[in-house]
Amino acid sequence: MPTPKPVPGSILSPMTFMSVKGGEIVVGGKSENWTLLVVYRGKHCPRCKKYLNTLSAMHQDWVEAGFDIVVVSADSLEKAKADQEEFGWSFDLGYGLTESQMATLGVYVTEPLSPDEADGNFAEPGTFVLRPDGSQIIVAISNGPAVRPDLAELLDGMIFNKTKDRPHRGTV
Repeated sequence: MPTPKPVPGSILSPMTFMSVKGGEIVVGGKSENWTLLVVYRGKHCPRCKKYLNTLSAMHQDWVEAGFDIVVVSADSLEKAKADQEEFGWSFDLGYGLTESQMATLGVYVTEPLSPDEADGNFAEPGTFVLRPDGSQIIVAISNGPAVRPDLAELLDGMIFNKTKDRPHRGTV
């Protein structure tokens, strides 16, 4: 049975992920800034690398617009660290996303085709934007790696939403 999908406008309870840089990353609940949360499939996914390379190139634009960036997968520290070292992404990278956290986020979960693909079940892509109060203004989930929000369009839209204090959409 599929996991219920998140409701735009609902508050995301705080979640903690381990960081490749050491320490923890907390997302959800109250924050000083808006937050862009990107859930990616993991080291095995070349489409994820392309998306995250684009995000890394835009990192400063997001920061200047007042956003914290959180990127996380279900990968192990070793796999996440290998990606971070290979690609040199400018954002902090989280790892160890649990199935319970996947369910809370409402992302689709996939069983790997083989041990070469992933060590266990992994999350399909999810892109979330949270207001400083932790409410989810954008909830974009996909059941496969080929469908994700265009990051330049998303940033432009989020700057508009912040500037105009636009409400959450899709709540009816």
